[in-house]
Amino acid sequence: MKVFITRELPEVAFTQLSKNNIPFDYYKADKPIPRSVLLKNVKGCTALISLLTEKIDKILINTMPDCKIIANYAVGYNNIDVDYAKKQKIIVTNTPDVLTDSTADLTIALLLACARRLSEGEMMIHAGEYKGWKPKLLLGTELKGKSFGILGAGRIGTAVAKRAMGFGVKILYTDRSKNEQIEKITGAKKVSDVTLLKKSDFISIHLPLNKYTFHYLNSKRLSLLKKESILINTARGEIIDETALIKMLKKGKLKAVGLDVFENEPSVNKELLKFNNVLVLPHLGSASVEARNAMAELAVENVINVLRGKRPITPVI
Repeated sequence: MKVFITRELPEVAFTQLSKNNIPFDYYKADKPIPRSVLLKNVKGCTALISLLTEKIDKILINTMPDCKIIANYAVGYNNIDVDYAKKQKIIVTNTPDVLTDSTADLTIALLLACARRLSEGEMMIHAGEYKGWKPKLLLGTELKGKSFGILGAGRIGTAVAKRAMGFGVKILYTDRSKNEQIEKITGAKKVSDVTLLKKSDFISIHLPLNKYTFHYLNSKRLSLLKKESILINTARGEIIDETALIKMLKKGKLKAVGLDVFENEPSVNKELLKFNNVLVLPHLGSASVEARNAMAELAVENVINVLRGKRPITPVI
């Protein structure tokens, strides 16, 4: 057996593998592994633990004919050619559930920061521009009584709705099917995407990235948003057409935008950084000690199970 890990993970991952006497190696630099290095190191491996930064395509999969499992250290797996992996009888797994709370917490943090203009206030302090309390200084908006639209009511979308209901918002959601849990707990109402975009004061994106959701929020859909709406994205950057979003911002048609992910991550469009009402974060959705440790444990448990002839815990195929 040989396990290759494309980046250093929390120590719990290495501890688990060592306890189970499974040999492993990992890329030591704290940055995405170069393609050439990845292709060299996966040769002969029976399991691969990858990150979203790695493209696991046909070429790479063909380089490791003995591989039994690709365990993605993420909920998403759009970086993997899942169909081809299946043809090669390779199991693909992800790490759902364990980062739900962490991402939901950050979503609400972004929403509150945008609604109350916290980033603008901090910049004012750092620039030495704060001259004292004023009746109209950085007036934001309250959440109570506003409509909160959730695009994609899966695990994270549902967790966000539960947190948001404590602020007294009216929750709308879109999803492929009815979510009885979110409706029962929060009183949320399932509506069409057009209705949600038109009526929501706050919109939070929780869609998976695939060929159907790429640039889901294009210029046409963005034009449906209320002028004073706030848009939050903690899902995948490519779901928003950033060129169209920037045009909207230049026209002053959005109150604020909170982004934890970007279309060409890790590159951030410099145009976005010119707007004071755009709050940007470096992909911190799952960045809690608890979530990252749990992700590492789950990824390794999937690998151990498969290498020992058992069923994986969280297979995507």
